Amino acid sequence: MNRRVLAVCGAAVSVAVLGPTAPSAVARASAAPSSAAPQAPAAPAAIRWSDCATKAYPTLQCGTVKVPLDHARPEGRRITLALSRVPHTAKSPLGPLLVNPGGPGGSGLSLAGHVAAALPKEVASRYDVIGFDPRGVGRSEPALDCRPGHFTAVRPDTLPLTPAVERANRERATAFATACGERHGDLLPYLDTRSAARDLDVIRAALGAPRISYLGYSYGTYLGAVYAKLFPERVRRLALDSAVDPDGVWYDSNLAQDYAFEDRHRAFLAWVAKNDAVYGLGADPATVEGAWSRMRAAVAAEPAGRTVGAAELEDTFLPGGYYDGYWPRLATAFAAYAKDGESGPLVAAYRALAESDASGDNGYSVYTAVQCRDAAWPRTWNQWRADTWRVHAKAPFLAWNNTWYNAPCASWPVPPLTPPDVTNTKLPPALILQATGDAATPYEGAVSLHRKLRGSSLVVEEGGGNHGVTLGGNACLDRHLARYLADGTVPRGSGSGSGEADAICAALPEPKPAAAKGAAPDASERAAGQALHGLLPRRG
Repeated sequence: MNRRVLAVCGAAVSVAVLGPTAPSAVARASAAPSSAAPQAPAAPAAIRWSDCATKAYPTLQCGTVKVPLDHARPEGRRITLALSRVPHTAKSPLGPLLVNPGGPGGSGLSLAGHVAAALPKEVASRYDVIGFDPRGVGRSEPALDCRPGHFTAVRPDTLPLTPAVERANRERATAFATACGERHGDLLPYLDTRSAARDLDVIRAALGAPRISYLGYSYGTYLGAVYAKLFPERVRRLALDSAVDPDGVWYDSNLAQDYAFEDRHRAFLAWVAKNDAVYGLGADPATVEGAWSRMRAAVAAEPAGRTVGAAELEDTFLPGGYYDGYWPRLATAFAAYAKDGESGPLVAAYRALAESDASGDNGYSVYTAVQCRDAAWPRTWNQWRADTWRVHAKAPFLAWNNTWYNAPCASWPVPPLTPPDVTNTKLPPALILQATGDAATPYEGAVSLHRKLRGSSLVVEEGGGNHGVTLGGNACLDRHLARYLADGTVPRGSGSGSGEADAICAALPEPKPAAAKGAAPDASERAAGQALHGLLPRRG
């Protein structure tokens, strides 16, 4: 999920079909054969590493690599990817381990340090752990920023109960898509997962490695699966945590998220009710849900602290769907407002969310650019409207918020590509790790990917609801990951190959309530919830 896990707002109400608004630069660039078969590129220059150590990661190094903007024209324009590395120390190295935190739009530079520190020393020491900012992201050049400050003002209510509210939201989404075309028309045709996967192979070549290992979270699982489809012979290990459903890219996956986030939101409300002695919002989940609805209506009418309206309220509580370690502080802010009318903790929670997001406008810009380019989205607004109201009837917490977040794709200025079929019979055994209650990448996606990757193994956190489950405190999951990265060992259950789990780990216990007033998770909570990603969780 990108900047503040927010919804974006969209286009004009009266038009049934949204046509492209591409400026001439986009129109010219989109005609380029970026989906054509790539030519053989020249060998990339070896990476020159320099020290960029931090207190947390004292051996971290940084470097860059040049890649073709259009892999079908390797001798044409080149762009720069930013890299990080924790070098191996063992005498029997296993080559590079590339790591990606998800997104699309997530920076992986700090993830290299976290993974190297969190893995058992005897495993991490055998790898050069490589982080990278994908094309368009973070310190890579050029970096996208379609519409600076897009989320700074209080936005319209996500629920379009009037034509005026729907029109305001749609106009915001159209404005964002138009701005992307105007500012980055030369780049948009080349911001897609297939191009990013080819970038990984340039990184591999620049590292001088015949094969790579890969650990990807969330959207990073899809990036890894696409790389493996393109270059199966160049994969040593493929570990995929919290898997994207490759059959849902991307419109259907977002609709599936809505239902899953509804389940997690209701789990949060039930947890608040179970801890009524602390929060005092009612011992019955339905009572707590009523308090939530009244709070949402109140901030929709008058934003809390002139900062948190209905859209921002949903943004603030959405991270609780990714990681239940946020629940105690979110519940405290909820209770302060719902019981005492105190807006300070709620505003502070929202601001902490924004401050914790290291990607900002850049992350959201890349998110939309990749998702809108990767696959076809409905161009008829009536379909978006009908689908969202249908989902909203059962999943009101996120449905419209998520629609506005993705609505720029309804008028994206570059035509979509066709997603690759990631079915793979040529890989070494891959390891997929997944919580059954994951909202951002629902469990069914992991089962689907498991079936598509022949010989893969699925390890399940039964009853867990967090997103990004390894190297975050579950020792059982971490043991499976460490064994796999050490020697390729994967568990084999009786249902192996059928999509059923090959191994099951128990979920971590729910968090304990926090009575102290506060708005954001403390340092330990943030470390557990965010270390895997280096920023707040993303939609995929």
